[in-house]
Amino acid sequence: MNLRQLAALLKLSPATVSRALNGFPEVNAETRERVLAAAAQHGYRPNTIARKLATGRTDSIGLIYPFEPSDLGDPVFLDVIAGITERLAEAQMDLIIVSAAQANELATYHRMVSAARVDGLIVARTLVNDPRLHYLQERGFPFVAHGRSHLTQPYPWFDYDNEAGMRLAVRRLLQFGHRDIGLISAPLRMNFASQRREGFLQELEQAGVHPAAHRLETAELNPSQGRLAMQRLLSAPSRPSAVVVDNNVAAVGAMQALREAGLTPGSDISVIVFGGLPLADGETSPISAVLQPEPRRAGQTMAELMLARLSGEPADTLTRLWQPVLRPGNSDAPLPRQGEPDGR
Repeated sequence: MNLRQLAALLKLSPATVSRALNGFPEVNAETRERVLAAAAQHGYRPNTIARKLATGRTDSIGLIYPFEPSDLGDPVFLDVIAGITERLAEAQMDLIIVSAAQANELATYHRMVSAARVDGLIVARTLVNDPRLHYLQERGFPFVAHGRSHLTQPYPWFDYDNEAGMRLAVRRLLQFGHRDIGLISAPLRMNFASQRREGFLQELEQAGVHPAAHRLETAELNPSQGRLAMQRLLSAPSRPSAVVVDNNVAAVGAMQALREAGLTPGSDISVIVFGGLPLADGETSPISAVLQPEPRRAGQTMAELMLARLSGEPADTLTRLWQPVLRPGNSDAPLPRQGEPDGR
């Protein structure tokens, strides 16, 4: 059934039916309800191109992402995407994912916004100073940031408390007696990495521990760089008794480096991974980890923030900060007392 047929059935003009379906205020509530009920009863679906011309809306939200192979195998990332998709579907909207080369990511934002291909954008992996967010804010284009950044004006964002999560990991290792603790960070231009490193340093400082500069490594978000970072920590004149890896992508390579060195996490060296890792073959206990709980609900929450922003709610009311949790596993242990064997 098309719009003209629906209008003929209701004995209304096509213009009135169109306005009712698109929520225009000049259509009274009784007529709107009558039109919506008839559309549902007869399975009417609006022509999306015509709808865009009439309302200026696409009924879609964009996510521009510089995909790496590890992203598609990350169950947490996929759960977040599923949550966003589910909540938008309830609002009869679609999620459009656009893969962009990292070097051309901002240009992709320019094209999406200038061509009005979507009604809003969800911005992932925010930077400490993020040109994508500055651009969207300057253009007045609706967006929700998955993570925080430095902007002068309020903006909608969803995030986990990265500093608090890292402090949980360091506190556990300190309670186990560790003082010589290494850190492998994602690039510090990424806001989550900067915040997690700050939490790491704050918790150590509170305990009177001042890590040497060579204990603080950074690695790009890929396993090979995580492997090299762990190798650098292990090749120091004395290796740390414990290491925290601030993301589960570099952690894959970091764990590989430990295996290559003949070291067993939880026995020879303690390791905690922010984000955790899947169980390896034969393992029955997971790696010790700081987890960001309920990723599917987190995705739904981001979609709700986006819908609220599109409906005109002020940006300063659309912020959500969730707390990470620490999950003990088999990859960390108390530091052996002096004179006891530690496997090293």
